[in-house]
Amino acid sequence: MDRPLQVLISESDLQRRIAELATEIDRDYQDKTPLLCIGVLKGSVFFMVDLLKRVKVPVVIDFLQTSSYRSGTTPGEVRIRKDVDVAIRGRHVLIIEDIVDTGHTLSTVLGLFRFRGAASVKLCALLDKHEAREVPVSVDYSGFPIDNVFVVGYGLDLDERYRELPYIGVYDGDPSED
Repeated sequence: MDRPLQVLISESDLQRRIAELATEIDRDYQDKTPLLCIGVLKGSVFFMVDLLKRVKVPVVIDFLQTSSYRSGTTPGEVRIRKDVDVAIRGRHVLIIEDIVDTGHTLSTVLGLFRFRGAASVKLCALLDKHEAREVPVSVDYSGFPIDNVFVVGYGLDLDERYRELPYIGVYDGDPSED
């Protein structure tokens, strides 16, 4: 059942902030190219495309897909479902993510790329849900801080729905009821 969504971040605000992030990335990586940009599938795709269309420094792109399995009282084991295809060692890596909430997945991913010998690893996230954080994760390029609400749109989904929305909306209701 589709529910009305409250617009949290409009399409124009998204595009304005993404342009600002691209400028920050260009400034920081002007002498560290090509920059290896790794999108975390599937949610980051809309954000990554719009961001990299505005970045002027040379980039190489790849994707990573993870899944989190929860059992008992453990916070969840992060598994790599699709690994990157390019070599990491000695490269400047920018992880591009749609949202950072608990931090479990991104903490694992950032550690993995550091372990693989990246020259540097930074994180660019469209949304930072800091109050949901369970493990420390530093967001180097943050689009928008948001409250601990369930959001959809612009790549974020509820059971694969709502990704296509051009804005970020707050889902009104219990996501487990749909």
